Amino acid sequence: MTRITLVLGDITAEKADAVVNAANSSLLGGGGVDGAIHRRGGPEILAACEDLRRSHYGKGLPTGRAVATTAGRLAAGHVIHTVGPVWSRDEDRSALLASCYRESLRIADELGARTVAFPAISTGIYGWPMDDGARIAVETVRGARTDVEEVRFVLFDDAAYQAFADRVRAAQH
Repeated sequence: MTRITLVLGDITAEKADAVVNAANSSLLGGGGVDGAIHRRGGPEILAACEDLRRSHYGKGLPTGRAVATTAGRLAAGHVIHTVGPVWSRDEDRSALLASCYRESLRIADELGARTVAFPAISTGIYGWPMDDGARIAVETVRGARTDVEEVRFVLFDDAAYQAFADRVRAAQH
């Protein structure tokens, strides 16, 4: 069974087999986690993403899907890019958010990764409520069939950490 750990910190500093990037569909960098990973990882990540755009993802990476690149200068072995959904009050996009976690773990398995660090996908600029984002993340990882031994949720602030801690505790009962 996959062990879930929580870290309050900066995902770009994580030493893991793979870190997950909450990417935008262009794969060419952006704000938040995406911008931080591209800045700290260096030009190798952008070059790999540009190659993906030229080959398989000319129109961009679809929401809920995932793809891996080099980690450049990061301490991780790979970056797994996934595109989370924008939260909507009028449309339930929970399945797309869950798909981000499942697809990232599937890619991690293909890479042979045993440790994977995730951000709280879609809970920043995409507006997903943190409590619900934590619920979907923890339930999806708990239910996933994967060879990943440790999923590390790397959370940027105390509120996110607490939301994930509450969900992990609830899942243990």
